[in-house]
Amino acid sequence: MTSSSPSFVSLFSGCGGLDQGFVQAGYKGMLSVDIDETALAVHKANLACPTQVLDLAQNDPVIESDRHFDVLLAGSPCQGFSTIGQRRIDDPRNALLWVAARVAAKYKPRIVIAENVPGALSGEHRHYWEALHQRLHEIGYATVDLKLDCADFGVAQHRRRIFMVASLSGNPHDIKLKPLPRIPLSLALDGIKGIANHHPTPLLPSSSDYKIALRIAQGQKLTNARGGPASVHTWDIPEVFGKTTKKERELLNLVLRLRRQQRRRPVGDADPVSTAILSAKFGLDIIDKLVAKSYLRQIGEYHDLTHTFNGKYRRSRSELPSRTVDTRFGDPKLSLHPTEHRPFTVREAARIQGFRDEFVFSGNIDKQYRMIGNAVPPPVAFNIAKMVRFFL
Repeated sequence: MTSSSPSFVSLFSGCGGLDQGFVQAGYKGMLSVDIDETALAVHKANLACPTQVLDLAQNDPVIESDRHFDVLLAGSPCQGFSTIGQRRIDDPRNALLWVAARVAAKYKPRIVIAENVPGALSGEHRHYWEALHQRLHEIGYATVDLKLDCADFGVAQHRRRIFMVASLSGNPHDIKLKPLPRIPLSLALDGIKGIANHHPTPLLPSSSDYKIALRIAQGQKLTNARGGPASVHTWDIPEVFGKTTKKERELLNLVLRLRRQQRRRPVGDADPVSTAILSAKFGLDIIDKLVAKSYLRQIGEYHDLTHTFNGKYRRSRSELPSRTVDTRFGDPKLSLHPTEHRPFTVREAARIQGFRDEFVFSGNIDKQYRMIGNAVPPPVAFNIAKMVRFFL
């Protein structure tokens, strides 16, 4: 273990979530690189690390040859790997995962840490992750994967991520991260009044968002694709989506059940329901009325529900970790505060991610949410930083 302060260079650093964790663990940031000028401006204002705006797809950071650094951090873009995106195998962002090996071959830091979403390990996309292992092996590194839920490491949200740890000396398989007690959402949001970036915006009582939020309890979401107590359906909110009769709701609930039971395709998790089956039980007239009310849609000889998204207006439970903080966490149509009818503030999103209150965000409000949602939670980075220091 090194006696002096170890140093790091960070690629795809964004606003500095991964970097903050390493700084808190006693590391010195030599250079943090990203293509996003706005995120780097926030990084520079909060962390004592030199920054460089650079397109890493085309260029390597320039580091003076006499300035050796110990750790290379690389949190490359996850959008091409994420299961909530299109997951195009040829998404050019996928290949950015390999930049870590390219820079490591040039500067030979003792440790390389790459981070991404679990989707990088599934299907054809796994090729990119395995190729990074192989490229690091070819230049002398031993590697190991760490798969974790950030809720187990001091973060008040469920956020599953994978980290590849590569070492030039020592066996990284010896790295063991000790889980910490889980933090409830209520604790993360406690005492937040008056803190920078906390500007609550209540929903207008006259708005559809507010009327929907009134019907969404903690642990629930708006969706016509799921049943059970966690799902609120559009026909449960007539003041927004229109009134229905008891018979119409019976038909809608039948479609809800049959679309997942009577499968025709090998993909997806539901299929439209045969119009013949529905009309035999309820008649075509009631089906046509529900189409006119926009509760059903016709697809050839089948009918399906509308609003079959997996879930909107999700309201997390106060006593549990939050759902994952994503880049649109400030949109009430996607995420609702646990006890108030409003979206989360920037500071609340940052608290849930584990950023310290002293870390201030600036710039366009949508970009602030985006940089927070894209960040590695600092407490997770801190725990990893402490563990890998034993290999330096």
